[in-house]
Amino acid sequence: MKYILVTGGVISGIGKGIIASSVGTILKSCGLHVTAIKIDPYINIDAGTFSPYEHVVPHITDAIQEWVMKQARISVDDDGVEPQVCVIELGGTVGDIESMPFIEAFRQFQFKVKRENFCNIHVSLIPQPSTTGEQKTKPTQNSVRELRGLGLSPDLIMCRCTTPLETAVKEKISMFCHVEPTQVVCVQDVSSIYRVPLLLEEQGVVSYLCQRLNLPVEVRPRRMLTKWKEMADRSDRLLEHVSIALVGKYTKLSDSYTSVIKALEHSALAINHKLEVKYIDSADLETGTQQAEPVKYHEAWQKLCSSHGVLVPGGFGVRGTEGKMLAISWARKQNKPFLDANSTEFNPESKHPVVIDMPEHNPGQMGGTMRLGRRRTIFKSNTSVLKKLYGGFEYVEERHRHRFEVNPELKHHFETKGLQFVGQDVEGERMEVIELEGHCYFVGVQYHPEFNSRPIKPSPPYFGLLLAAAGKLQNYMAKGCRLSPR
Repeated sequence: MKYILVTGGVISGIGKGIIASSVGTILKSCGLHVTAIKIDPYINIDAGTFSPYEHVVPHITDAIQEWVMKQARISVDDDGVEPQVCVIELGGTVGDIESMPFIEAFRQFQFKVKRENFCNIHVSLIPQPSTTGEQKTKPTQNSVRELRGLGLSPDLIMCRCTTPLETAVKEKISMFCHVEPTQVVCVQDVSSIYRVPLLLEEQGVVSYLCQRLNLPVEVRPRRMLTKWKEMADRSDRLLEHVSIALVGKYTKLSDSYTSVIKALEHSALAINHKLEVKYIDSADLETGTQQAEPVKYHEAWQKLCSSHGVLVPGGFGVRGTEGKMLAISWARKQNKPFLDANSTEFNPESKHPVVIDMPEHNPGQMGGTMRLGRRRTIFKSNTSVLKKLYGGFEYVEERHRHRFEVNPELKHHFETKGLQFVGQDVEGERMEVIELEGHCYFVGVQYHPEFNSRPIKPSPPYFGLLLAAAGKLQNYMAKGCRLSPR
């Protein structure tokens, strides 16, 4: 097993995830089996169970190494073959108190797995102040010095910059960061993130990794990278626009909805449309806001009404969010394309609860009894729009993260109003997919697209939403769920 650790310095949000996925993409295009691990620097806290606005301080090291080695060997390909390379993105910035135990764990890890099986890519920032226009290397020098002081020496330094690195700047980084000039990679701003793998390929990153890690790669044309380039070129030529209103509780921090945003972007690209996401705080749609802040209220409703489709993560009634219910009701009445991406909780005091706690859920242990990970959904209807979008398969496996479910006792009440539960779990006890009859596209799913949606293969529920929003769903279905070659 070969391990590639991606760390970041200077600032958070510098693009470690894009670099990690780009490295994985170009290695996969070589025919290698590649897996990836994203580490949020929290040990005793499940990072998915607390508010995106919170941060927590963690500890320890041996458990981290054991967990990484175990996860790295899990197959992620349809053929079931064990991965050959694991790309690990370590979240945060070198020097953060949260990431210290992880840095120490990987300092030890590099000796455990041996040098020929481990390399470190460090992503850093090269600022270019507008006053001088000069590319500054000092932040990168300091970041690499701190990383080396903690026991990790970067093999590749990937420099985020607004314009291509000047030769003199590259040589300076090489000299003061103890690497060859060929190990300094320029990642300048590009028209689309889909161009980043191509940028790395052009600068010999694959050749370096093959030599450094002794990877069994043949030198031959790579069809996957050719398709990737075609897709990147297409993303630069998009002329038509499609807008989706995203109604949620955490819209002030767009990263809260990263997986659904990426699924929307992949879907928009697949239908050759440029995506516009209109973020709407669900509270701004409520009658209380109309009285307290009428301008904000009317602006929120104007955004909703002017969108081509509506997405409500955690819709169908989240406690205390009247706004989500209003958005769902409005989308139904206006026949607007609508997707609920993971139903959650309702008012626990209700005598006739629509959404209930799962029987095994212990409210005192919020993270321990969530329904997590990949679960199978069985389609119960051959006329289901979503089943057709999935290619007509009898079942699908998608990722879950929830502790509430639709009350199965009310199933017949929903169905008398035209809401059909077209997908259920293996036991037939949990409602997984709901569709509204006679609507252009009104779909609710209990799962999310995290790790499953791809730029070349978007998540079907989101793909259906974008098709409907662009007015192309009926034509797509009539053609046997095939897009035009263009």
